[in-house]
Amino acid sequence: MFARSTPTSIPDPPPSAAPSLRRAWSAAPAAAAIALITLLGGSGLHAAEAGARAADPVDAMIGFATVNALGQNGTTGGAGGPTVTVTTTAQFLDHIARPGPYTIRVSGRITLPTGSNDGMYDVASDKTIIGVGSGAALTGGGLNIGLPVDDDVTAPPANAVHNIIIRNISFSGASDDMINVQMFSHHIWIDHNDLSNGDDGAVDIKRGSDFVTVSWNRFHDHDKTLLLSHDEDAGPQDIGRLRVTYHHNYFDASDQRHPRVRFANLVHVYNNYYRDNSYGIASTYNAGVLVEGNYFYSVNNPGRVDFSGDLGRIVQRDNILVDCNHPIETRGTVPDPRTYYSSTADPASSVPTIVPAGAGVGKI
Repeated sequence: MFARSTPTSIPDPPPSAAPSLRRAWSAAPAAAAIALITLLGGSGLHAAEAGARAADPVDAMIGFATVNALGQNGTTGGAGGPTVTVTTTAQFLDHIARPGPYTIRVSGRITLPTGSNDGMYDVASDKTIIGVGSGAALTGGGLNIGLPVDDDVTAPPANAVHNIIIRNISFSGASDDMINVQMFSHHIWIDHNDLSNGDDGAVDIKRGSDFVTVSWNRFHDHDKTLLLSHDEDAGPQDIGRLRVTYHHNYFDASDQRHPRVRFANLVHVYNNYYRDNSYGIASTYNAGVLVEGNYFYSVNNPGRVDFSGDLGRIVQRDNILVDCNHPIETRGTVPDPRTYYSSTADPASSVPTIVPAGAGVGKI
């Protein structure tokens, strides 16, 4: 059904490279590539590429959230419904729970109380939640996108939550997750947010959820960042689903799970900037992950397929590793996500410039 993708070989070193480096390249190309980048000054940036983007617009929706599937043609959020501006907790919680499409503009700082639900508040289908300016914030709690957990449900229900856009909001201090997507929710776009200091996950996607894009977010001062599938018993709900695109996110000294994946049918991780993390990507339980055009700086383990459980699959191409202790582990083959949607990766060398400049709040 899908075109097969195979790892792209590392290109030959430039003619100007020293003979010793060219010999090293032949013996161990991955290590030699890292050495060459270090010799070029550590960043791998070329003057012609610095500050330039050659590919998709910063403000565009790209990836699995754009796909026509499950009765939803892409992700439109609250388009076609009323637009409201909320400034209080009561107004915010009222409007995110209403049926029908709404565009909800968040103005200023809103506190989500812990209450009896551990601070997690349900978002109904067909909503755009977007911050006004650079000061919109949700603190103390998080957003839940999905029906209540039911392990006996193993196919998308007719009333699955769907068509949600969350953009340009700072999340911090959540007593549980900051954003949780569960129970076959689909067509979700999480874009240009700032997420920090949550108690559990920053963005967790699990229990059969599908067709999600997580783009241009900044994650910092946080431990467990991106979980994709919640545990090793989740196969009945997750196998063949969890199609997620992660692109142009800034993992700014966040610790782990960028993402940590089980079972997922196909995950596209491209053009993200990893800086000072314990590990980048972990693929387990036969999950398929394409790791493409990312820049890893000071990451102990950039990508793993042998990580707590059954082996996963990773295909990697055109990534840059600087001051990393291990290479990206690869295994198996992965379908090409461009079977589903169009995207063009930026050169990995430009990622340290374009991603911090474009990720997070106040950029759209």
